Amino acid sequence: MADTLTPVLTDNWDVERSWTLASYEERGGYAALDTAFAMAPDDVINAVKESGLRGRGGAGFPTGMKWGFIPQDNPKPKYLVVNADESEPGTCKDTPLMLASPHTLVEGVIISSYAIRANTAFIYVRGEILHVIRRLQRAVQEAYLAGHLGKNIHGSGFDLDLIVHAGAGAYICGEETALLEGLEGRRGQPRLRPPFPAVAGLYASPTVINNVESIASVPSIIANGAAWFAGMGTEKSNGYGIFSLSGHVTRPGQYEAPLGITLRELIDLAGGMREGHELKFWTPGGSSTPLLTPEHLDVPLDFESVGAAGSMLGTRALQLFDETTCVVRAVLRWTEFYKHESCGKCTPCREGTWWLTQTLAKLEKGEGSESDLDLLLDQCDNILGRSFCALGDGATSPISSSIQHFRDEYLAHLSHGGCPFDPAASTAFAPAGATA
Repeated sequence: MADTLTPVLTDNWDVERSWTLASYEERGGYAALDTAFAMAPDDVINAVKESGLRGRGGAGFPTGMKWGFIPQDNPKPKYLVVNADESEPGTCKDTPLMLASPHTLVEGVIISSYAIRANTAFIYVRGEILHVIRRLQRAVQEAYLAGHLGKNIHGSGFDLDLIVHAGAGAYICGEETALLEGLEGRRGQPRLRPPFPAVAGLYASPTVINNVESIASVPSIIANGAAWFAGMGTEKSNGYGIFSLSGHVTRPGQYEAPLGITLRELIDLAGGMREGHELKFWTPGGSSTPLLTPEHLDVPLDFESVGAAGSMLGTRALQLFDETTCVVRAVLRWTEFYKHESCGKCTPCREGTWWLTQTLAKLEKGEGSESDLDLLLDQCDNILGRSFCALGDGATSPISSSIQHFRDEYLAHLSHGGCPFDPAASTAFAPAGATA
């Protein structure tokens, strides 16, 4: 594995006014664009395939393979859509990337659009992050004025229009087909598949939908070569990624490192757990991934190893909780979020998340009986694999995994007649200066 930290996407974040075109070009920005234009579009796709880049939005699907699914014999226009609707609890990597270096994403959009022969691209941003929307809009404007966007880009004969679209603030629009519904002006709800977006996506035309970090990684692959990217990470999980550490750690933040690094190494880089406390449980990829415990500290953070440990790498949103945190309360708060954000289209998710919340709230208050734990697991089983999209599945993950690892804590609530944790000592989900 390469050095512990590999600043590529984050390399210019500490540069003065890093978000401006002048700053980006001063460090070689948009040079990869000319390299791509000197290649045939299919060669760009093959380079991304050979690099081993896998989707950085959670699913980990090979990016180049997804691009290759676009039917080039389809006479309809092709579209590229960047999913910047970052809403998963604990996930906070795409927002600072767009804020600190929006041109990295813009250059990635241009190269990716050239590869799939798309002449129109969209960046779908969650509406709450207005400061990021404004910065992206300015970056796109700068790119147009400099000739990086528009007609006959760099004399290549390739035309591209890029639109920054602000969503209406729905977690469900992070699901790619719900995102397309929102982009077309309808209520954000998942579509029944097939047809898949590659065949009939935006405006019923062939569409590629990729995460911000996936597209932003493309310029470095084209500039440095597929072998350079593939030389980092593990055998099946190539390259680098941004790991977001939050919670009870001394220095929370973004740590860009090769896939395969362990949480133990990342905690050391972050200055350890907060003084006087120790790790109790953590999420490897946001709240919709099954919880892990200190016994998993040395599991390589790549798609295969985390999967073998019983969880998912997801978005690499590492939320760390110490012994002052009530697992039951944390899981209840996450479940309330999923209940609120369910679009209501399918019964298992709409009704299931409501019932999960009711059962969890009762247990958190110390009411009910041990049989309610089996009821919870039965409810999870009736949701898992039966929802229109992954929201329902994600809602069950923290519940089933917390019962697996912390069943005794659930039972302690029942025997204690309520939460056994001292509210004055617990800081789970509490704002600064407040108690939980």
